[in-house]
Amino acid sequence: MKRYLQYITRYCMAFLVCAVFSQKVNAQTETDALMIPKNYFCAAGIYTHNSWDHYWEGTFKRENLNLGTISSNIYAVGGNYGLSNRINVLFMIPYIKTNASAGTLRGESGVQDISLAVKWLAVKQEVGRGLLSLHAIVSGVIPVGNYQADFLPLSLGMQTKSIALRGLVNYQVGRFFVAGAGQYVRKDNITIDRDSYYTTEMHYTNQVAMPNATNFLFSTGYRSLKFNAEATLTKVNTIGGFDITKNNMPFPSNNMDVTLAGGVFKYMFQSIAGLELTAGGNYVLKGRNVGQNLSVFGGVYYVFSVKKDKSDK
Repeated sequence: MKRYLQYITRYCMAFLVCAVFSQKVNAQTETDALMIPKNYFCAAGIYTHNSWDHYWEGTFKRENLNLGTISSNIYAVGGNYGLSNRINVLFMIPYIKTNASAGTLRGESGVQDISLAVKWLAVKQEVGRGLLSLHAIVSGVIPVGNYQADFLPLSLGMQTKSIALRGLVNYQVGRFFVAGAGQYVRKDNITIDRDSYYTTEMHYTNQVAMPNATNFLFSTGYRSLKFNAEATLTKVNTIGGFDITKNNMPFPSNNMDVTLAGGVFKYMFQSIAGLELTAGGNYVLKGRNVGQNLSVFGGVYYVFSVKKDKSDK
């Protein structure tokens, strides 16, 4: 039983928390090809620190001394349950605190959104010298905190409900793998605390139509029973939206595009079955209406069976 737990620890989810201009949090569990076995649960606690002092106003990169450095601290808890060997159910809830080092604006703090996902291993078979797997992931985000979306860049999030569909392909030869994923995100309208606002035209309403988005990921790395190392490249593209106007604050329906590179390292303890430590980071290489964010994170994960094994009796 102990050896089996050491083996499945590598299937414990790895939350890669990254923030761009807003403090949106993504559970990147959806982007890996690993699955929790049936009747096992992975509990996770993650801390993330984000900071930036330069941002893109449209395509123009600049700084704002009235804001200084924008930062956030994110404390998230989550879990991944193996409904079957081919279907996993995941969730995550973050608590966020934001801050500006200069000026008069004060940050917010509180619970943001709950993220839910169902991950299906559709295909797993040997191809050539390696193993090919195909996954389909349906996910959704539901705001649970009473925060203000119209307070960027210090808002905790966008206060929008969303649903997303992701396809993931992974190919592994020995301990080395390469993977790619594509996602489409459908977002709901949000309500802001004012009766009119200006984008590229005047809107006499408190309803804001949020643009949908696509997300593409490439990753490659090394996996073993004790140590994992992975490099990632992610590109998020907002479908529609508008640019931040000169010397103005960002708005929830801005066109927020971002390309970021990252890495994650995981260590699985051999002496404590089921325990795993994860650390890593992400850096924004290029963007549009987003901050050039540096994100670093660390997490503790523990995987265990929710049903007692007969061999332990």
